[in-house]
Amino acid sequence: MLKTSLNGVWNLQIIGKDSALVPKEGISAKIPGSVYGALLEKELIPDPFYRDNELKVLPLMENDFCYTTDFEVTNQMLACDALLLRFDGIDTLADICLNGEQIGCAYNMHRIWEINLLETGSIREGNNQLKVVLHSPTKYIKEENEKVAVQGSQDAMEGFPHLRKAHCMFGWDWGPRLPDAGIFRDVTLLGIKKSRLDSVYITQIHEAGQVTLDFDITLELFCNRESGLFGDGGKVRITVTDPDGQVVAAEDTAGEEQDYKLTVKNPRLWWPHGYGDQPLYQVRVSLLDGDDSELDVWERKIGLRTMTVNTDKDEWGSCFAHEVNGVKIFAMGADYIPEDNLLDRVNKERTRRLLEDAAMANHNCIRVWGGGYYPDDFFFDICDELGLIVWQDFMYACASYELNDAFEANITRETIDNVRRIRHHACLGLWCGNNEIETQIEMWKVSEKQKYDYIKLYEYIIPKIIKEEDPNAFYWPSSPSSGGNFENSWSEDHGDMHYWDVWHGNKPFTEYRKFHFRYLSEFGFQSFPGLKTVESFTEPEDRNIFSRVMEMHQRNRAANGKILNYLSAIYLYPKDFDHLLYASQLLQADAIRYGVEHFRRYRGRCMGTVVWQLNDIWPVASWASIDYYGRWKALHYAEKKMFAPVMISCEEIGELSERPFCIQEPAPIEKSARLHVANETMQEVTGTVTWSLRKPDSSILKEGSCQITVPALDGVWLEKMDFGAYEEREIHLEYSFCVDGRVVSQNTCLFTAPKHYFFANPNLRCERKGDKIVVYADAYAKNVEIIGTDGDLWLSDNFFDMEAGERIVSIIRGDAKSVTCRSVVDIA
Repeated sequence: MLKTSLNGVWNLQIIGKDSALVPKEGISAKIPGSVYGALLEKELIPDPFYRDNELKVLPLMENDFCYTTDFEVTNQMLACDALLLRFDGIDTLADICLNGEQIGCAYNMHRIWEINLLETGSIREGNNQLKVVLHSPTKYIKEENEKVAVQGSQDAMEGFPHLRKAHCMFGWDWGPRLPDAGIFRDVTLLGIKKSRLDSVYITQIHEAGQVTLDFDITLELFCNRESGLFGDGGKVRITVTDPDGQVVAAEDTAGEEQDYKLTVKNPRLWWPHGYGDQPLYQVRVSLLDGDDSELDVWERKIGLRTMTVNTDKDEWGSCFAHEVNGVKIFAMGADYIPEDNLLDRVNKERTRRLLEDAAMANHNCIRVWGGGYYPDDFFFDICDELGLIVWQDFMYACASYELNDAFEANITRETIDNVRRIRHHACLGLWCGNNEIETQIEMWKVSEKQKYDYIKLYEYIIPKIIKEEDPNAFYWPSSPSSGGNFENSWSEDHGDMHYWDVWHGNKPFTEYRKFHFRYLSEFGFQSFPGLKTVESFTEPEDRNIFSRVMEMHQRNRAANGKILNYLSAIYLYPKDFDHLLYASQLLQADAIRYGVEHFRRYRGRCMGTVVWQLNDIWPVASWASIDYYGRWKALHYAEKKMFAPVMISCEEIGELSERPFCIQEPAPIEKSARLHVANETMQEVTGTVTWSLRKPDSSILKEGSCQITVPALDGVWLEKMDFGAYEEREIHLEYSFCVDGRVVSQNTCLFTAPKHYFFANPNLRCERKGDKIVVYADAYAKNVEIIGTDGDLWLSDNFFDMEAGERIVSIIRGDAKSVTCRSVVDIA
């Protein structure tokens, strides 16, 4: 196969009311790329993320845009049996023209588009001009919605479900309205002789001491079947290479067989992060002509594993757990949204950093949310390497769709394209039909036809394609769901759940302890990003959480006030803007910690805690644990501890559980604690639990220790401890779990809100010593944050509690040479 990349520098012009924004002859623009990206690079528009510039650049999308490039065609190309022009991603509505003649169109961002140029009559030897005219997405959705109104998220532009484009580009409750346009993935010319590999599907058959790989290979012929490929002695060659580079299985097969089997002896199995290694085998399928020349090659890395979701009935209802190689996995991770509104800013290096940071915080899974776009191949490659199980939504979210013949044909091809592209990945844990539409259809007053269309799309069309294209994969109709057909989709006892009473429902953090969801695929709490990130999009006069700019960078309606309301229950009113940002992050971390620790204590009944959300699409106040610039919030550091394979936690009873939101009543409260050690490893763990009840100056009032053995994939409760004799404002509990003399998990807890605790002055100091930072305290210090004053730092631990003494943390990366630190006592 001849492959010619058409990536590179194209010409971009604006067609419409803003055509004068660029010179008449246009500007140079890189492909893959986007309109906003090109204009921003040429400094023709302001930074859309700065202050309220979003409002200035949004109207540009009412124009059309024209990309053009020239390319050369040789005699060798014209002699091929097919010459395909392939677009791996066009965003979104496009007319495609060659040498002045329209040869095709595109209308789905999520599809691959191919045109056989030899069939157009427009291709010629020598120079050819390719033109792609992109049409206004905002005009289109407005016009279509006037014809047929559809329902969708109120945070997005009206009519967005009419266009198969990342929904969140039209706005969401964490993202701006910046529906960019462009050619965001590769453009390639493919010269095909005789045939190509249309589809390669591998079924793994696991037996004792071996894995048989059953290949289902489909060819697309561009020549006469009788006198073509196999009549000339063509064949298929398959090789499997192990992680050490040794060929462990190979086969050459002549003739038109579609099924081939190879056996791998003594297989090295792929496991999720924290459960084992992630060995990857290289599979190469070559389509050969009679002279052994390669006509086409399919080459991928696969992991040898079984993967499904266990939904067996049990004493509480039915299980919902990822099951890998026969082992039920407790999912710990976060929901992933698009990394940027400007898609040309997303690249392999940026995505790798984000996913490595997730793994570093002990995530073992990631849910790709259905309101964005299907990630690039490198996203899944990296998840394979890191052992992150991927929950993959199809790209439907919080919307109803007009299901007609054209829409059905469009999304059928979209589904096939993406299932074939993604299905071989070891990391793929399940396919999910949509985000939150089943539950919203129940809430919306929809017609019977809309209900019928919902069932047809998510419970017939898509699963039928999955059965044909990825029959070994698990399919789930919606998230949340109990299994579909609108049957109790908010059930605590079946399927997955999105729980938002903490945050949207204004419930206290302790509310999590009332529930035992089977798998929590969304729950979250907002915070502001740190000061450096806020400074990137504000002027000094904007740095008030109720300023216009700060509210522009908060899309969950009046959520800045909600943060302040929650803060009032836990902390003293912050003394300045910076400490308000800091306190908001402590709130976020504590809210999620309450939930995760509780659900991990009930492993077996609950089998998943996937936090909303991992990342941001722009600099904003949000639920993310990592902000737009990759800076870890307090939550991400907390997740590293709460998602640790072995974790000690405390179910305390005190002011926050007895008096939610710290309602003061002249009555005694219970003060007790019960420790629990969770073991999410494949081996039993024996170690020592140590605890001490301390005063604010870190002096010990009471202490104890015991040795315990925690079975693999299980947990152990310790006896409840009663501290009712002590004043809640003057005590805190420090606890840890040590294995072989090494602390593997530790934390502290209060029995009152931090704002009521009688903190002693810890007199915090810190200094950098090479790749380490040493923190000193004279008394108990809560939520110690180390800050680089002249740059950024990513640390082995941060926002931690410490007793009087010193704590040493390692620098993972960062350029800051000077450091300072603070704790809760510094907030007010």
